[in-house]
Amino acid sequence: MKENTYSKLALITGGSSGIGKAIAKKLSREGIKVIIADVAENGDDDTEIYFRKCNVAKGKDVDELYAWTTENFGHPDYLILNAGRGISEKLTEGDPEKWKEILDINVMGALRCIRAFTPNMLSEEKGNVVFISSVSANQPHPYGGIYAASKTALEVIAETLRLETLPHISVTVVSPGIVDTNFYEAQVSGDNSVEKMGMGAIAPEEIAEDVWYALNKKKGTCINKIITRPTLQQF
Repeated sequence: MKENTYSKLALITGGSSGIGKAIAKKLSREGIKVIIADVAENGDDDTEIYFRKCNVAKGKDVDELYAWTTENFGHPDYLILNAGRGISEKLTEGDPEKWKEILDINVMGALRCIRAFTPNMLSEEKGNVVFISSVSANQPHPYGGIYAASKTALEVIAETLRLETLPHISVTVVSPGIVDTNFYEAQVSGDNSVEKMGMGAIAPEEIAEDVWYALNKKKGTCINKIITRPTLQQF
């Protein structure tokens, strides 16, 4: 399976739907070889997008993803940390086991992938890591404490990675507002929706364009954070 005809390789976690899928399609159209790591396949017949089943909440899955990727394709130039889930629960009423599931995916999942894939970037003195965060980071709000905390932690991790790998790895945080995906339907709990929020939504393809923009800055320049949201969104 190993091929060497492409110039760049991207690994996208949670790339089978929503923002991750839009990013995968964008990068593939731009001539990037793309690997999607997700718990479910995306169902698209794109010969330039490869799929590996992986639950980033499980260390064994990430270890196997690393071994399979490097054996068959080499080391990724771009690591897009997109896998995540939402939850809407009060801290005084919710289920801590569900909270743990969110933190295992949103925080520990990213950390496992960083630990696996960034050492080679550092040794090669090049690479890009993109964290898909949320405007919920650093924004405490009722029912959103666990999700906001997970994204706040993710952004602290991103900045720490940037500082620890200077000047070799470019680190970017992309923080979307309300996006027109199945994010709310896929939440662990909660009944929110784009319609209920009433502030409009942006297309996932807009976030994919943000990622592509960040990846294409000239050497020596890095976009560290991008926030994109509907004009009507208040937070």
